[in-house]
Amino acid sequence: MSTAAESNNPKDKVGRTKVPMHLVPSVAIAHTALAMRDGANKYGPYNWRTNDVAATVYVSAAERHLRSWLEGEELATDSKVHHLGHAMACLAIILDAQEGGNLVDDRPLSGPLPYMLVRSQPAALAAEEDARAADNVAPIPIRSGRHEQGYSSGTYRD
Repeated sequence: MSTAAESNNPKDKVGRTKVPMHLVPSVAIAHTALAMRDGANKYGPYNWRTNDVAATVYVSAAERHLRSWLEGEELATDSKVHHLGHAMACLAIILDAQEGGNLVDDRPLSGPLPYMLVRSQPAALAAEEDARAADNVAPIPIRSGRHEQGYSSGTYRD
């Protein structure tokens, strides 16, 4: 018997170029479906397809579920559905609304987070320090909130 990679079946060759749906874990789909059912019972099935979807409402909901899970709570207290399933449902709705053209993109203007995350990686920091040393350039001082205004240990200095 030949493997899928060795198959001469023309359908296999075409099929391998399609979205690999089998790579999404079934348990993730099941938890998402349970959260979607909870939402359908509360708001009606596929309600987001007939209404505009504000991106930040669903991002905030997803973050609340992620943080609840991170803090040790597995199931949402109201639905008894896994928090990660709820978070995935929120993100699925955003993606569906974006593809369907009814996403209200109310994200704030882009900030420095992506750049900061790259710069905070040890290899990036080392490379930056090496480049600065080679160019004999002083390192950029790290600014941390109120410290640059003279804030220290809860008191201000003039």
